[in-house]
Amino acid sequence: MNFFGREKEIGILRRERSLSIENSRFTVLTGRRRVGKTELVDRALNDGSGDYVYLLLTRQTERNLAASLQEEAVRALGGRLKIYGTCEKLKDILREIIRLAEERPLTLVIDEFQEMDRINPGFYGEFQGLWDELNRKVKLNLVVSGSVNRLMNKIFFSYGEPLYGRNTAHLSLRPFPASLLKEILSAHSRRFSKDDVLSLWTMTGGVARYVSLFMDAHAFNRKKMIDLFFSEASPFLEEGRSILMQEFGNDSATYFTILTSIASGHTKFAEIKNDLGSDVGAYLSNLERNYGLIRKVNPVFAPPASKNAVFRIEDPFLRFWFRYVFRCAPYVERGMFERLRALVSEDFDVFSGRSLERYFEWKFTEEERYTCMGGWWDRKGENEIDLVCEDETAGAIDFYEIKRRKSAIDLAALEAKTSRFFEKHPEKLRLKRRILGLSIDDM
Repeated sequence: MNFFGREKEIGILRRERSLSIENSRFTVLTGRRRVGKTELVDRALNDGSGDYVYLLLTRQTERNLAASLQEEAVRALGGRLKIYGTCEKLKDILREIIRLAEERPLTLVIDEFQEMDRINPGFYGEFQGLWDELNRKVKLNLVVSGSVNRLMNKIFFSYGEPLYGRNTAHLSLRPFPASLLKEILSAHSRRFSKDDVLSLWTMTGGVARYVSLFMDAHAFNRKKMIDLFFSEASPFLEEGRSILMQEFGNDSATYFTILTSIASGHTKFAEIKNDLGSDVGAYLSNLERNYGLIRKVNPVFAPPASKNAVFRIEDPFLRFWFRYVFRCAPYVERGMFERLRALVSEDFDVFSGRSLERYFEWKFTEEERYTCMGGWWDRKGENEIDLVCEDETAGAIDFYEIKRRKSAIDLAALEAKTSRFFEKHPEKLRLKRRILGLSIDDM
């Protein structure tokens, strides 16, 4: 698949490079695995505009890592980097590379920066000393990238850590927005449908690598996507486990159980606690604050301390993976892929209905259409509105019912629910209001 989008992110990275000619810059690039960080940096900065060195940190002894990165740096710099002997410490290689930026501008990219936490945790203190010593003497554009959210937050954004406050920019790379998925499908197939766009969104969440796998395999419609996802040679079946084992370590079983519970529709605290059979408060807090995998969601306009909250898996791919791969592990282990594909196909309309709600929420966010939005529901669960959107500037509020099929939308029932909403929020009665429906046809 060709490179799509990322114009804003490319602009930010190139701006930082331009600024580094006067003062060294230190950009931290974060984002989940497979979202396209490496491709982005390569497209933005490896364009022939000055010296460029890319170093990938892999889990091995520091001595072996230093030796392989020394060879890579010498190749990248065409012999200008002269190191006599073999370095055994990563900081020693980096010192020599950074010193070259005294002569002319240099971009240095260090990928999977969090891996040093497992190789040599003391490295970050060593690197702090190196940066503090040299950054004002050189014309260096430093970019460090990482895909383990917990560790990258700890390294750079935890007060008291050696590199806290050292970065001059932070770019968090998000999955492709909804609008770009349509562009990508259009570039590969002239006969795709709105249902195909929703299917691609539901199964990939806009993660670049996953979208690329579907496009490269010519899986442009729902059936072909399901067939590829649930097949003997599928690249997706171990993906969720691979991503999360790096994050969770020894606590993986508990976290996997909680995420499976949420993906299965048990989204309230009491329901999740019942599934786990023990207290889940600390685990839910970690999943939200440290890992960024779930979000505690209150009804729109409810106070933060509301007891009517639900928990959602933020990543659409992981939501899909826990629902149909982890939860259906016996099917996968026994190679019962035909039966699993049939199960997914039968359930997909219902499951993707919730994805459609998230699609429009993300779409409106991308378009900056409203100043506040979210779902609303009452304590008893008898009245629920899919999306309530307020435009404070225009003094207006829109209520949406979202269904896959337009014929299933009942605006009269929605209007009745808004009466219950205004009973809870009489301060919103002054706003201009609209009662609206959205379906797959509006994607």
